[in-house]
Amino acid sequence: MQQNFIEEPVLEFIYEYGMFLAKAVTLVAAAALIIGLIAGAAAGKARPKKGQLQFTDLTAQYKAVTEDMQQQLLDKKQFKQWQKTQQSKKAETKPRLFVVDFHGSMDAREAESLREEVTAILAVAGKEDEVLLRLESGGGVVHGYGLAASQLDRLRKAEVSLTVAIDKVAASGGYMMACIGHKILAAPFAIVGSIGVIAQLPNFNKLLKKGHIDFEQFTAGEYKRTVTLFGENNDKGRQKFQQELEQTHQLFKQFVQDHRPQLDIDQVATGEHWFGYQALPLKLVDEIQTSDAYLLSQMSQRDLFQVRYQLRKGIAEKVGIGSANILSVWWQKLMQQSRLG
Repeated sequence: MQQNFIEEPVLEFIYEYGMFLAKAVTLVAAAALIIGLIAGAAAGKARPKKGQLQFTDLTAQYKAVTEDMQQQLLDKKQFKQWQKTQQSKKAETKPRLFVVDFHGSMDAREAESLREEVTAILAVAGKEDEVLLRLESGGGVVHGYGLAASQLDRLRKAEVSLTVAIDKVAASGGYMMACIGHKILAAPFAIVGSIGVIAQLPNFNKLLKKGHIDFEQFTAGEYKRTVTLFGENNDKGRQKFQQELEQTHQLFKQFVQDHRPQLDIDQVATGEHWFGYQALPLKLVDEIQTSDAYLLSQMSQRDLFQVRYQLRKGIAEKVGIGSANILSVWWQKLMQQSRLG
């Protein structure tokens, strides 16, 4: 039997060429990435960051799903008859229901998109139209959620009916937004309420002293800084800070009371939260119903449209988000292996 051998110099050449090719591809990819980042940064400076409004016809989607189901369930003759029945129905102009989603973060940065969505709706909405806000938020900073609530108040001032649906949670700043609605819906076990204010911070002063580290802070104004992370806090500063929290709480209570006068504000503004079933008799919500059930109930009465403002992300953000997602997946796998091990 004859055997074919490749001489060693040939193998070495193939190996070296493969290594050269791999390095070249890596360098080209790295250069392309750097150029892309520079171009993206330059473009970002050249023009303001913008987004895009997206409109989705939910009524058409629902009809398409219904037709698919009927086609699967009926025989050909029955399905053709069903189609004729649907086609015979006269197309009529109906009031519209605009659906907006708000999934709030701690700083309520989503208020930027909400502003654009509300502005778009107000440009076309009539007095007979309605807005459904599907709200999900555990609250956050006062000024952020105050701005988000003010965006919703624009709808009320324009006399556009606003319904707020809480499927999971609308607490603290989330409830500050929810109370703007003419009507509040809640799922049976959605978390509602938490009309209170909280502030907490660590103090490292003792640790600094232990390490013989001095911390110096200079202020002008008696209460420019009441409590601090690194300095030594005193009772006077703590009392002033507590007073400011109480004042913020009073503003929060008054805001909720103004929009939902039917509430016994002293009963519900204790910082507690309730589930939907419990929130109903307290008048924190008006109905126990999910957003899905409400949308289905409105299908025959209104044309449904989802309105979403999507911010455009630059290449630097996309690369950053992609890297973060890769690291997140890697970390989750590592943690799973650690638990199993």
